[in-house]
Amino acid sequence: MLRTLHPAGLFLLLLIGIALPCLLWAEEPTSIQQILDDPKVYHLRRVTLHGTVRDVTPLDPYKLPNETVCYGAYLFRLEEGAETIPVAVLGLCGKPTIRDPEVEDGDHVEVSATIQAPSHGGYYLSFRGLKVVTEQEGIVQAVADRILPIVE
Repeated sequence: MLRTLHPAGLFLLLLIGIALPCLLWAEEPTSIQQILDDPKVYHLRRVTLHGTVRDVTPLDPYKLPNETVCYGAYLFRLEEGAETIPVAVLGLCGKPTIRDPEVEDGDHVEVSATIQAPSHGGYYLSFRGLKVVTEQEGIVQAVADRILPIVE
């Protein structure tokens, strides 16, 4: 027995067919050059970056201001053409955990991150753990919350 689809059901299927690809559409990447040209515009903005991983450096455990210890953090540079931006991957806080960096030198990746621009206060992740930004420092850093390989 052949059933016909109710008009409301047909409308719903049509809506899903149009809306779902839009929801799955990835955000257009921001170039590293754009961020470096005007870092204040990007301060605390979420961006998507594409590039090549360089100089992966695991960090020692560090303490947050509330004395909680975080493990498995690492830093790397994301290179796009001639431009690079430091990327921090924050540690897992609380229970001691061993976590190797999720990237290797030379990997081509997409990074979803929040940009931290200079002279805005707050914290950044350094080789000595969590540091407070001062007015004199020109730190521009991407704090990654997702890293995906780019398949070519």
